[in-house]
Amino acid sequence: MRFGISFKLFLAIVCSCIIIALAMGGAVRFSFERGFVSYIQEREQQRLALLAEVLEADYVREGGWTRWREDERRWRRLLRTLQREALNDGPRAPGAHADHDRSLPPRTALLDEQGALVVGRGLPQNRDAQRYALRVEDRTVGWLMTRPPPEMIVSNAVDQRFQERQLMTTWVIVGLSVLLATLVSLLFARMLLAPVRRITRATHQLARGDYTVRVVSRSSDELGRLADDFNRLAYSLERNEQLRRDMMADVSHELRTPLAVLRGEIEALQDGLREPTAQTLASLQHEVLLLSKLIDDLYELSLADAGALNYRMEPIDLAALVQDVVAVYRERFAQREIALELVSRPGLFMLGDAQRLTQLLGNILENSLRYTDAPGRARLMVEAVQDGVRLIVEDSSPGVPEAMRSRIFERLFRVEASRSREHGGAGLGLAICQRIVQAHGGSIVAEGSELGGVRMVMVFPTHDGDHE
Repeated sequence: MRFGISFKLFLAIVCSCIIIALAMGGAVRFSFERGFVSYIQEREQQRLALLAEVLEADYVREGGWTRWREDERRWRRLLRTLQREALNDGPRAPGAHADHDRSLPPRTALLDEQGALVVGRGLPQNRDAQRYALRVEDRTVGWLMTRPPPEMIVSNAVDQRFQERQLMTTWVIVGLSVLLATLVSLLFARMLLAPVRRITRATHQLARGDYTVRVVSRSSDELGRLADDFNRLAYSLERNEQLRRDMMADVSHELRTPLAVLRGEIEALQDGLREPTAQTLASLQHEVLLLSKLIDDLYELSLADAGALNYRMEPIDLAALVQDVVAVYRERFAQREIALELVSRPGLFMLGDAQRLTQLLGNILENSLRYTDAPGRARLMVEAVQDGVRLIVEDSSPGVPEAMRSRIFERLFRVEASRSREHGGAGLGLAICQRIVQAHGGSIVAEGSELGGVRMVMVFPTHDGDHE
């Protein structure tokens, strides 16, 4: 039989409470018994002190123990009288047995100064028997010998009833405590595991593909943080599912356009509507190159997501690398009437892959070249910052709305108003750039540029090794 966590938690709590209640009950009973024995012993000491007082006074008055030897009933009467006074019981209730104390075992006897028995039944001469000296004018005139009462043997019916009631009350309290602990444990187990049950139900829904499920979190403890983590996981899965669907739709759309052009061109050639001229073949080649570039970008992005892109990390002067890339693009920017400016100083080293960094900078410059209106401006800056090197690429209008800047690194995302498909590109270049920057331990963000366009800010950690 399999038990749930609710039952196990309930069982653990209630067992702990029962053990604690029984231990407390046992401790209370033990403490009461010890305390009650001490109470009886103190009362016995009080009785003996009163008895010694009376006997010493009688010895002075009678001049010896003669009368006590001759009258044992007087001894018993004295014992009963002193016991009632010590107990503060007052006169006996009507109907009480006159010889109640006779039923008690004899525990006290009077001895003379030589130790001979004067009155009282003989007591065993063992280690339990105790002697109390009777002194008159600093002289020992006799002895009281007593045997301590056995533990928990009381000489008074009221004391006995009190003892029994206290012991009974102790176990009744223990029983009620166990019952209360059971009810409270059941309530606590249900309350503590309510968030777990909610998370369990939500997990089952998530496993069935319902990524919209969320868990209501009402606490800030470990279970509350677990619910928050579950909600973040559900949100991530929901967002990834939406991105997957969007990507499939975008990829199919991107593939459909060049394929439709190729199909139309080929059918026109087959039907004899167009001649296989150099211009026609160039158009076909252009569409094939677009398809090839899209497929290569998708493949490279998949490798980057899987962490399978190869990187040869070595110390690189980032300023020198940027200068080389700018030299390659300067003529193309001039043809588009876009002024290309570089602001940097040599000697800014970082640990990186020169090929991947060239690809990163090339993708960003291709975007600026493709989307910046002519006449326009583009500016690159390489500068040192605290514990890093910062690379900034910005251009003139058109820009990207602030609400969309955080999305431009998503796969196949493009701002249709200013960066439409008519300029080419599949919207994968910046997604690849982001993966390259992250692989170098850096960060990349898109901001608004003072030139009117987009400002790409990349920060890389510096390399502290020796440079040649």
